[in-house]
Amino acid sequence: MRKHLWIGLLLVGLVGCDQTYLPKPPGYNRIDLPVHSFERLAEGYPYQLDYSSYSRVEVDSFNIEEDAWVNLNYANFGAKVHLTYKRIGDKVDFKKLSNDAFKLTAQHQVKAYGIEEAVLLTPEGYTGVVAELTGEVPTQFQFFVTDSTENFLRGALYFNTAMKNDSLSPVIEFIKEDMAHLMNSVKFVD
Repeated sequence: MRKHLWIGLLLVGLVGCDQTYLPKPPGYNRIDLPVHSFERLAEGYPYQLDYSSYSRVEVDSFNIEEDAWVNLNYANFGAKVHLTYKRIGDKVDFKKLSNDAFKLTAQHQVKAYGIEEAVLLTPEGYTGVVAELTGEVPTQFQFFVTDSTENFLRGALYFNTAMKNDSLSPVIEFIKEDMAHLMNSVKFVD
């Protein structure tokens, strides 16, 4: 009996030695994305817009003096869209606000592979500027919408994760579509 066991083990060892073991490649998390749906921002802000139903509107705790600054928290994706608003006037002019927005985008040139900017016109007739950043940058999409005389709204997408952006690309694309809808739905309130 022992002799047959040793012969069986020897045969298994000889047959098993022909194949080279290859480890499985690393896998990626499955990300199920919902269908886009939107809600209108509650009144009380100097602007109105449609935001994603999958995000939660939160007061921006970074600068509590600015009551029109909000975050759209995509808790399921570990992402936030920071919205900052400034009224153009005596203390703050359009040129300074737009230059600051471009400088904030340019600060990411150190890690960005590329920055693509585009100018667009929203359905309300406002000017919008979009910046898409590629590479391992903390923000992949930024924009501002303005009427250039009274109102300036800026948005930036941030993730609270150490994951590489190529792994996050489906979520980034999903939120970019939400942000494009948001930009096109902006209406400044007098």
